[in-house]
Formats: sequence, C-alpha cells, structure tokens
Amino acid sequence: MTETTSGPARGSRSKGNKGGKGLRIERIHTTPGVHPYDEVVWERRDVVMTNWRDGSINFEQRGVEFPDFWSVNAVNIVTSKYFRGATGSPERESSLRQLIDRVVLTYRKAGEQHGYFASPADAEIFEHELTYALLHQVFSFNSPVWFNVGTKQPQQVSACFILSVDDSMESILDWYKEEGMIFKGGSGAGLNLSRIRSSKELLSSGGNASGPVSFMRGADASAGTIKSGGATRRAAKMVVLDVDHPDVEAFIETKVKEEEKVRALRDAGFDMDLGGDDITSVQYQNANNSVRVNDEFMKAVETGSKFGLRARMTGEVIEEIDAKGLFRKMAEAAWACADPGIQYDDTINHWHTSPESGRITASNPCSEYMHLDNSSCNLASLNLMKFLRADDAGNQSFDAERFAKVVELVITAMDISICFADFPTEKIGETTRAFRQLGIGYANLGALLMATGHAYDSDGGRALAGAITSLMTGTSYKRSAELAAVVGPYDGYARNADAHKRVMQQHADANGVARRMDDLDTPVWAAATEAWQDVIRLGEKNGFRNAQASVLAPTGTIGLMMDCDTTGVEPDLALVKFKKLVGGGSMQIVNNTVPKALKRLGYQPEQVEAIVAHIAEHGNVIDAPGLKAEHYEVFDCAMGERAISAMGHVRMMAAAQPFLSGAISKTVNLPESATVEEVEEVYFEGWKLGLKALAIYRDNCKVGQPLSAKKKEEAKAPEAAAPAAAEKVVEYRPVRKRLPKGRPGITTSFTVGGAEGYMTANSYPDDGLGEVFLKMSKQGSTLAGMMDAFSIAVSVGLQYGVPLETYVSKFTNMRFEPAGMTDDPDVRMAQSIVDYIFRRLALDFLPFETRSALGIHSAEERQRHLDTGSYEPTDEDVDVEGLAQSAPRQTEAPKPSQPAAAAAVPAPKQAHNSTELVEMQLGLNADAPLCFSCGTKMRRAGSCYLCEGCGSTSGCS
Repeated sequence: MTETTSGPARGSRSKGNKGGKGLRIERIHTTPGVHPYDEVVWERRDVVMTNWRDGSINFEQRGVEFPDFWSVNAVNIVTSKYFRGATGSPERESSLRQLIDRVVLTYRKAGEQHGYFASPADAEIFEHELTYALLHQVFSFNSPVWFNVGTKQPQQVSACFILSVDDSMESILDWYKEEGMIFKGGSGAGLNLSRIRSSKELLSSGGNASGPVSFMRGADASAGTIKSGGATRRAAKMVVLDVDHPDVEAFIETKVKEEEKVRALRDAGFDMDLGGDDITSVQYQNANNSVRVNDEFMKAVETGSKFGLRARMTGEVIEEIDAKGLFRKMAEAAWACADPGIQYDDTINHWHTSPESGRITASNPCSEYMHLDNSSCNLASLNLMKFLRADDAGNQSFDAERFAKVVELVITAMDISICFADFPTEKIGETTRAFRQLGIGYANLGALLMATGHAYDSDGGRALAGAITSLMTGTSYKRSAELAAVVGPYDGYARNADAHKRVMQQHADANGVARRMDDLDTPVWAAATEAWQDVIRLGEKNGFRNAQASVLAPTGTIGLMMDCDTTGVEPDLALVKFKKLVGGGSMQIVNNTVPKALKRLGYQPEQVEAIVAHIAEHGNVIDAPGLKAEHYEVFDCAMGERAISAMGHVRMMAAAQPFLSGAISKTVNLPESATVEEVEEVYFEGWKLGLKALAIYRDNCKVGQPLSAKKKEEAKAPEAAAPAAAEKVVEYRPVRKRLPKGRPGITTSFTVGGAEGYMTANSYPDDGLGEVFLKMSKQGSTLAGMMDAFSIAVSVGLQYGVPLETYVSKFTNMRFEPAGMTDDPDVRMAQSIVDYIFRRLALDFLPFETRSALGIHSAEERQRHLDTGSYEPTDEDVDVEGLAQSAPRQTEAPKPSQPAAAAAVPAPKQAHNSTELVEMQLGLNADAPLCFSCGTKMRRAGSCYLCEGCGSTSGCS
C-alpha cells in the first residue's frame, strides 16, 4: 500500500505554493545583467557520424552551434541524441542554446506557477544559474528530460521505475502491460515477484500454482519483442525474488540452464550471437535477476544453520533448507552467468524514509533507485572535476561551498519537474507526486581521485568519496526542508515523519563517525557536518519536500555529454584515452588527470614529463622513470596489469552507501580466473559492509560456458545402450582425396592483436576447400611452429572429408592470446588467431545460409541488418564459392617478406574509442559487446554498457 494524493488523474499537476513565500536564489557563477550565453565563444560545427566498418553515414547535421570548449564527442552525442525535430526540417534544433532554453525555460515557468520563487528576480537568477551550469557541463539532467521537456509529447522526466504485482491473473497481466509501456518509452522497470504463490502451493481450485518463474517467461518474451524504445538493444528490467520464497532455487538456476542451452545450440550450428536469428529461443535474457536476502538468512549462512522457505499465502514454513548451500548456489550461478545479483532487504529498509506507506521490495534495472512500489525517480548528476580547484602555488582543494550551492540549485530544479511531469501509468504518477523521489548523484569520481593523488582502493580515496557523497545528500535534504517551508512537505510525510527524521539522524551519525584522512577530505567533512545539523534542525521545523534525494546512477550518455573521463562511481578505464579532433581525425592522449596526480604527489615538471611519456608509450606506469613504487596504486585502473581488485570496488561502494538515499549502480568485475569462493566473499562482505545491492560479472562467463556433466553422460548413453546382438558389422573408413598439383587458392594477410601472418587456402577445382597453410611473421617461434602443425592437421582432415562447417563451429569463439583488433573489415575483433582464421574461411568458402546459421556475417551483411533488419544477400552479393574456384593459382604459401594478395582492403589499424585503444595499448581483450549502431566496442557503465562513439547504451536510459 502506498500513500497517495487525493486521486489526481494522469498528467495532473501538483499543488501550488502552500507557504505563501518563495525561495531567494543566490548567484553562484553568473553576473547581473550578463546572460551566460554572452560569456562564451560559440562556433559552428558539422556533425557527421559514420559507421567505421563501411564508411556509411549514420547521422549528419551540419552547422550546429556549440561553445568552443565542448569536445567533438560531446557535440556529436548531444546533436544526434537530444536535438528535437525531424532531421533536415526547419523545426530541427541546431544550437545548444535552443536545447538548454527548451528545458530551462520550462523549469522556470513551472517554478513561477507553483510559487517556488520569492520574486521575478529570483526566477531570473534561477534561469541564468541553471543555464550556466548546463552550458559549462557542471551537471546534467537524465536523458528523459532532454528528450521530452518543452516538447509537445508527454513530458516524462523520470528514467527509473518500480512496478508491483500481486497473486492474481489480473495483476500479472497488468504487469505485462505496464512494463511494455515503459519499454516502449525507452525506459526500464523493476519489480518483486515474491507475492506470487510458489509452484509448491495450491490454487483455490485445488491444482498447483504455476509459480513466478513460469510467469517470468511471458514477461521476458514481451520485453524481447518490444525491446526498449523500439531500438535494437534489449529492454532494461529487474526481477527480484525474496530468499524465503519456495521457488528461489528455480529462480537462481534460470539463467544458468539457459546459458547451457546457448552453448548446445551454438555447437549445433544455430545463430546464438546477440541479435542472431535463434537467440530468441533462449529465455530470461531480457532482465537482470536479483535475490532479496534478509539478515536472518545471512546469519544462517554465517552460522551454517537451516533457513525456512515460507508459503506466500499463509507465511508458514513449508520447507527448510541449508542456508549455506543455497548461498553457494547463488554464487555458483553468478560465477557461471553473472546472475543473480543480491539485494540486502533489512539494510535497504533500515534506511527507508517512508516505511508506514509500504516496504521497499524492489529496485530499478540498474539497482540505484529503491523506494515504494509503483513509483519513479528522476535523476541528475554533477561533474565532480568541475569543483577541483588549485591556488597559485598549485595546492589542490575541493570547492565544497560552490558544490553545495550547485546541489541546492539542482535539487530545486528536480523538484519543480515533478510539478509538470507526465508518467507512464496513473499509479506511478500518484505515488511519485505523493513522495517526490529525487536522485541527485555525480560522475567523474575516478578522475577526481586520481587527479588528487588518491588511489581508488585507498583509505584516502574512500574518505574523499564519502565526504563528497555526505555533503551532497546532506545539502539535498537541507534544501528539501527549505522547500517544504515554501511549497509544503511531500504528501506522505505526515504519516512517515518519525521514520524520515530517524533516517536523517542515521545519516548524520554516519557522517560523525566517518574517518578523516587528509587536507582534501577534512574540509568537506566539516561542510557535510554543518549541512546535516541544518537538516535535523530544519526537518524538525518544516518536514521535507522529498522522500528520497540521492542515488549513484551509471551516468552513461550524460557523462559523455559532460565530457567526463569516468562514469558514476567507477574508476578510470585506463591511463590513455581516445580523443576525436575538430575537423576529423583522432589522437591518443594520456589522461589529463595523470599530470595533476603527479604534481600533487610532489614530482617536478621534468619528472612528470618523463613519466607521461612512458605512459604514452607503454600504457601503464610500471617501470616509469623516477616514479616511486608506492605511488603505482594511484594510477590503478579498471583494466590492465594493475587492475583494481573486486574488493577494492566493494570497499568504495561501502564508503559512499551510508550517505545515499538510494543505492549504487555498479557491477563488481572479477577476472576470468576468479573462483566461486571469491564470489561468495564479495556477496558476504557486501552484507557486512552495509551495501544495499551488489552484482558481479566474471570476465567471459557468458562465453564458452561448458556443457554440464549430465549432458555429456546423456551423449554417451546411446553407445552404452547399444544392443549386444551378434550382427555382422560393416566398418566404413574415410578415404583421403588429395588435391591436384595445380589448384586455385586465396592468400590473405592478417593481423590479430598485433601478431601478423599469412593464410593460403587452396581448393579443389570443383569441390570446395582442401588445404590451409598458415605462416606467422616470426619465423622459428613456438606460435609459428604450432600454426604450421595445426594447418597440416586441418588440411589432412579436410581431405578425409571433415566438413569445413564442423571446423568453423568448433574453433570460432576459442579464446587465447594473441587476441583483439584485426585489420579485416569483415572480422574486426577476434578472440584468437584460430577464431579469426575460421571466421575468414567461413566467409570465403561457406554458402551464406550455412555461415549465417553459425552467426558469421560480412561487414556489408551486418550493415544491411542494421538498415533493413535482415542479413539476406542481394543479387549483387559476391558468389563466394565461385570466387574460390576462380581464384588465381598459388602453388606454395608466400614467405612473410613477400607481398600477399589480401582478400579485402585492410581497414586502417586504429582505435575508434578508448576501450579499443586500451586493448591495443595493453594487449588486452575487453569483455564487452560491440555497439549495434556504430560497431565500436562498448565499455562498462554501472550495470550496463556504454558506447563512447555514439552514446548508445545497452539496457539503461
């Protein structure tokens, strides 16, 4: 049950000024009489975004207007994602001024209508300060604001939604419908299925219930069909089940079993790649799954005792299980396929400001928003690097005073947006207007810590992160209390006043006992302490305008809009980055945070120059000239030889969590070599450290999932069951068919992860591939010798009749070094040389239908799929079998020094974003998908992936 207003209809507006007075708005950055637009240099740019695979234009708009300090990437993303109006029409926005005005003027008008400002002069200051902060990338609203505010379409401002479902068919069907409408709008939703009775309970008719896992299939199919916003990416959804639900074990195992199915079907020749024709047969893939555990269960795990599973209708224990065994199954499933995540129910509800109106049972898909069922949250994030300042002597400090003032400004704007916002369902609109949940957060924490000389996994780094988070949330609730005095507290406050004030005191107490470390964090802690004192005092007097104030969201697309080096709470990806240049082209640069960090650590300019040069060449700080070993940790990143450990990520989350209303969107990455015990440790320590939610991802866990022992035994069963009758057995032996002395062939030069080689594929004059020769550039090396032996073995197999498609299905996706970028436009990434070789052979020698079933397509075919939704070849496509038969004769493999006739024009050997650059620089292979829009490799952003090239995301708004 949730607290609601007196039944406003969908799209209705909230009440006006209750207090009869308004806010006085203080200037932060602007000058009286001068508009922020007049203080910057504007320039016209052409935005032309291409698909690097074939050079086709994905988006084009020329002559757009932006400040001269905005990066090419930020300009491209804002123009293509956020400008409204049909491309090429006069109505199309063409300037950042138009975009900001569309949003800011809507906020000002609503603020004036609802009595937020003391005078027209205050409204003007609000407008100018908000404009300045957006113009100078100090903060950004979440994407729905930029999409919808100030347009003729419904003005949805929220990105995060939580739904609910009860144990009735009507409610379940409503769930399907409501979720579908949210996906249609490009957003995501989460919900808890624990009210649905289990498959071990009876229906009123006497039959067994289906159970929530069964109904998950229907919702998953719906999400897979609708996708998100009609885009190619999957819908974003979260499904939660309580640990005491009798079907929890089946819930835990859903995705593990489906991953086994993926491997089995792929080995059988089906197209199981993301977006492949046959992937739709795999279930439960459109949601993140999380188990909601309570303290009772975790204590049972700790002591090794039994735990009861309870009937949904009566609450009685119907089965007792070994808690440690169930916890182990959760860890094993997460180790195998990254699901389920874990949510800590008692911790979440201990920090709940509105418990009298209902428990918190679920989260949004990325797990940062946690509040009442049928509610939503709008987000905004601050760019922390904008508040790092240095004096004339080079001493750094965090500008806590200015930071607090910007937080007050942003919280005011976010609350105003609820006054005019539209919502996807009436129930969500009612609850959101009654509780006015906000989610202010930040980005660029990783860059800030490095620039100030703090290791991400260090006491100093955690102290600074905790202090900033505490100041942000304390200031937000202080402004919320001030707003309550002007326009009234949230409608659900009266019923929840005691609980809300108790949670405010909990935040203040956590702030009081937090550890102070150095000259950077101590002043911030002091400002936070003062803010929390004001919260307690003003809250007692006025109440609060908002039931929730802060979360830490992924900040994917808006992080790129603000030119942030790091997203959300994440560390730096690597020390080198990819930068697009005005007028075209790109360059590799060492992160600007590195010289700042070295200066903070006391290094002289000539030392800084030498260390930066080393990083530019090697991509890391190991053995950098003059760099002390104890300072290496400052430059640890998410990837590379000195990657931050899993517990380093968990400890950073724990440093921020006590100072957040909601939770943190973050996936804790584990190396491929991690054990199930390490997953158990992460999940257990997350509970001990007071986190609200946690998810892990073990590198490559979704690739190469082995078949279970049961499957192998079943495969052997027919042989074991063969009849022993004495029949005459006819034994057939293969016969080798040798190639003629002169045979057609194709010679291809290739590069995989920096390793160069040549492949000559010779065919029978009329019967397909017959032999393969592989020569690596380093003669006499172990790799070259193994490739020689391997090619002989494959050639003999081909001549004895082993079908090429059998080799392709077995050797593609095999992973080992060297791996990474190739120079082949049709196969841009390879997991290994063997993976590349058989993908190239499939493209050259297998008919379209056969290789399409294996998920192997050329660059042209992939582009056709993006344009038309189909891979099917046209009449103009090349007949690859005919090409193989008519290829020029080649009697021996070329020596490495000889020029080889390439099968395709090599793509330029360059990176297209920071992730690909890191792979080339460090010799790594990042475990991330390719962007379906532009083909570049994506990178982690919270619980999903972000494309730096075009701003697309996989699963979050």
